[in-house]
Amino acid sequence: MQGSLPPEAQEKLEELQDLQETAQRVGAQKQQSESTLSESKTALEALDDINEDATMYREVGELLVETEYDEAREQLEDRVESLEIRVEQLSKQEERVQDEFESLQSELQQMLQGGGAGGPGGMGGPGAGGA
Repeated sequence: MQGSLPPEAQEKLEELQDLQETAQRVGAQKQQSESTLSESKTALEALDDINEDATMYREVGELLVETEYDEAREQLEDRVESLEIRVEQLSKQEERVQDEFESLQSELQQMLQGGGAGGPGGMGGPGAGGA
C-alpha cells in the first residue's frame, strides 16, 4: 500500500515512524531513570534508620568500598537531584515528541483525505478524531 502513496505522504509516514521510534526510546529512558530514582530515594530513606557510626559500604564496580555516612548521604542526595532533573527533561521531551507526532499525523490524515492545505475539507471524514 505504501507504494501507492504520493511522495509527500510517504515522506510524512516515514517521519511518523521515526517519531514513534524516538518516543519509544525516550519512554524507555524515562522509565529506567524513574526506576533508578525510586531506588535511590529508598536508599536515602534507609539512611535515616542507620546509626551514623555504623560501618557502611558502597559499590564501586565489582567491589564494596567502605564509606562514611555523610559521604554516602551526600552522594545519594546528589544522585536523587540529578535523576529528578533527568526525569523532568525526559518528560518534556516525551511531550514534545507526542505533540509533533499528533501534528504530523493530522497533516498526513488531511493529505490522504484530499483536504491538503487548501480548505476546510478533511474535517469529519473517515478517521477524523482518531487517537
